[in-house]
Amino acid sequence: MSAISNVTIRRARREDVGAIVAMLADDPLGGPRERIGDPLPQCYFTAFETVDRDPNILLVVAADGEGAVVGCLQLCILPGLSSQGASRGLVEDVRVASHCRSRGIGEQMVQWAVAEARARGCKLVELLTHQTRVDAQRFYERLGFARSHVGMTLRF
Repeated sequence: MSAISNVTIRRARREDVGAIVAMLADDPLGGPRERIGDPLPQCYFTAFETVDRDPNILLVVAADGEGAVVGCLQLCILPGLSSQGASRGLVEDVRVASHCRSRGIGEQMVQWAVAEARARGCKLVELLTHQTRVDAQRFYERLGFARSHVGMTLRF
């Protein structure tokens, strides 16, 4: 597949929520967590409004040349006291539409997130990927991320 060079990364809008949820659900791990349908459940729009109001959270999409949403990620800026008061960027929910994978979109989005975190004064960028996502782990390592922590989860 050829690379998509004219992808635009922009802040997500309310009308993008359906496409974002569809990408989150199009995944063996994400599928059971999400509820897609027509109409889309209101909980997603409520969550979008909360995220959109928070100045330390950037939910962005990658749009192709025709404006179709083909990727998404969330960048959270986390202020902290450790490391001499350094803020950190947390990258979450990186997804590329299944028909557009292996075309450089994920790389463009992650590079955008790293640059944005740096521009906002972050001293490091972190992300989590499920232990079963071996391809994703190789992808992030290729972009310069290093294995450094053991992630723990407590679900409610």
